[in-house]
Amino acid sequence: MSLGRIRPQFTQGLEKAAGEENKAFASAVIPRFTLENDVALTTQVIAQLDEARAKIDHFHKIYVEWEFAAVDPMGNGIVLNFFGPPGTGKTLTAEALAGSLKRKIMVVSIADLESKFMGETAKNIAALFRQATEEEAVLFFDEADTLLGKRLSSVTQGIDNEVNAMRSTLLIELEKHTGIVIFATNFVKNYDSAFLSRISHHVGFTLPGSQERFRIWEKLLVRAIPLADARETMLESAVSLSEGLSGRDIRNAMRLALPKAVLESEQKLTLKHLESALAQIRDAYDAISNAASFVPPHINTAKKMLGLS
Repeated sequence: MSLGRIRPQFTQGLEKAAGEENKAFASAVIPRFTLENDVALTTQVIAQLDEARAKIDHFHKIYVEWEFAAVDPMGNGIVLNFFGPPGTGKTLTAEALAGSLKRKIMVVSIADLESKFMGETAKNIAALFRQATEEEAVLFFDEADTLLGKRLSSVTQGIDNEVNAMRSTLLIELEKHTGIVIFATNFVKNYDSAFLSRISHHVGFTLPGSQERFRIWEKLLVRAIPLADARETMLESAVSLSEGLSGRDIRNAMRLALPKAVLESEQKLTLKHLESALAQIRDAYDAISNAASFVPPHINTAKKMLGLS
């Protein structure tokens, strides 16, 4: 008995929903990646994902043979929260987990949910979960802090009420959903405690260590790419040069380095190409940081006049 095949007990009205309520809110697609072949994760993250997969793979044993369903009747589904800095592989891992489970994945944009479906958000949230159940798909919410943030207490009308209603509906759907839901965020501290208590697995993603960076570089330095230096030498240097960068940064560095190699007469990737590309990445971060910290003088003057400085 798999999680995806156990249908929730929807009301008769929901089962007969038609027309606009039955339209697809997100496409269920076949994942391009798997955990085994396409991601470089820390041992801690791997262990947490293995535990989540164990509940899915051994659901019948745990809930039926061991009769845990008698005391946990609402435990059919599984909700994971991937949190950590940008570029650390949360979205990739969600897709890879679906791929390893041989499930489709539905990627949901929180911004779309909160803007497109104003006025009928509750019905649309319910329809989204119903679609995921029918497709036996993993439901993935990116930038979930927008949706799972603390509910607004000082509401009047309009959007504030709409957001609170959407979050209340989501809580109900999470309780009865029998499939797999994954949230991803860079700002887990913003989550409402009501949602935190409904998440079974909190999986923290960090910047890759040397071992993870080695595996990332090893995968990105495709064998067909002509190298000017010994592969092992380039890998060792690249791992050292990319300390403190994310997997996304490393991929972007390769995207910058390869055109540099193509433009030269030998058309071989060199360590200098990688060094230059990584320097571009770091310089961009420095420039953005300096721009963010700059406050025009007239803003400071205005703050002093208002007593805000």
